[in-house]
Amino acid sequence: MLLLVANAAVLWGLYRWLRVQRQLPGLGYFVLPTLALRLVAGAVSTIRPTDDAWYYHSWAALMAAQQRQAPAQWLRMLAGDEFHFGEQALVFHGYSNTFFFIKLLSAFSWLTGDVLLLQALYLSVAAFGACWLLVRVLAQLFPGTRGGAVLSLLLWPSALYWSSGVTKESLLLAGSALLLASALMLLYGPAGSRRGWWALGAVLGTWLSFKMRFFFGGALLAVLLAVAVVYFASQLGGPWRRRWQVLLLLALLGVGARVAGEISPVFRFNKFASQLTRTYSALRQKSLGRPHVALPELAPTAESILTHTPKAIASTLFRPFAWEGDTVFYGFAALENLGLLLLALLAAADWARRRGAPLPFLVALALLVYCLLMAALVGLSTPNLGTLSRYRAPWLPLLVYVLLAQPTAAGLLRRLRIFTPG
Repeated sequence: MLLLVANAAVLWGLYRWLRVQRQLPGLGYFVLPTLALRLVAGAVSTIRPTDDAWYYHSWAALMAAQQRQAPAQWLRMLAGDEFHFGEQALVFHGYSNTFFFIKLLSAFSWLTGDVLLLQALYLSVAAFGACWLLVRVLAQLFPGTRGGAVLSLLLWPSALYWSSGVTKESLLLAGSALLLASALMLLYGPAGSRRGWWALGAVLGTWLSFKMRFFFGGALLAVLLAVAVVYFASQLGGPWRRRWQVLLLLALLGVGARVAGEISPVFRFNKFASQLTRTYSALRQKSLGRPHVALPELAPTAESILTHTPKAIASTLFRPFAWEGDTVFYGFAALENLGLLLLALLAAADWARRRGAPLPFLVALALLVYCLLMAALVGLSTPNLGTLSRYRAPWLPLLVYVLLAQPTAAGLLRRLRIFTPG
């Protein structure tokens, strides 16, 4: 009975929310089809769930059983790194985002009934809601980029698929989108625009991003804090040339990385580089015989990592190529990557000609730096192209948004009547 009442209440709340969103000028007609696409993607992912999704679901069901039969024991488990129930045990040494994700699924068993499909749909809705919020913010602050925001955050194929369903990427995308939307409103939003709520959203988005993938969330927060410093510095000293914004942003990130390394050994270069290369070596053994990112000389040194970073970034963004692989997955991925390459070339031509864009340079710079950092991190640690495609899903829409916000691509979108500002 509780399950039926709770889901009926959620559906009623979603219905009322959709009624409001449909009234938004120039955006309302996107909400229903894009939500439907996200739900379909989430549902499709449960037809043949990945090993990871089934692993999360199975252990969450056991934790949910413990919640019903021994709630006090379940509550103690939430604060620890071990799960014991009957003859079943799951033990982690230190914090694990996998364990956190499973705990979260079990905590909402009263709403999902331990049904994989319902879990997938709710996680898909969470990702969609945060992305829709970010689209609204971008459309309000930078109206000329509205079409790019819709295409990148709500319709980009690989991100839509991999960040729907029972995946950690669903919540990572939700946290990242919420953090970015809140930060942009705090910096660029009009005075009195419910800043307290946006600050709370930034805290929640930061927490969720950190919980789901520490380095992804940490990098996004670091870039946004650096943006805030550059923004306020430029406000105090008048408009800054672009080169000074670039230099100050990079300098702040460098100083921040050094300070973080002094605070916690996790951020020290030696430990980070060692973990990076060990992860790559372990995963490369499983990828032999299939298309993968080959970095045979990668070593845990600054020189080696810097040398291999360009290839890692290019592989993350543009592989698999059309001639790699012989499955439907590789075919669709190659087609999408070709589109991404064309957008990158158009944007590079615009930047070379210094054409003005509807997106502030500082925002574009920050998102570009963040996405390149993530591309390097993923490419240097993840040789398997399928896994790589999944890992880039939470941040790839931000890169696509920046590329679509450049003058040539933005002009092409404006010529499509569906994206004409209303």
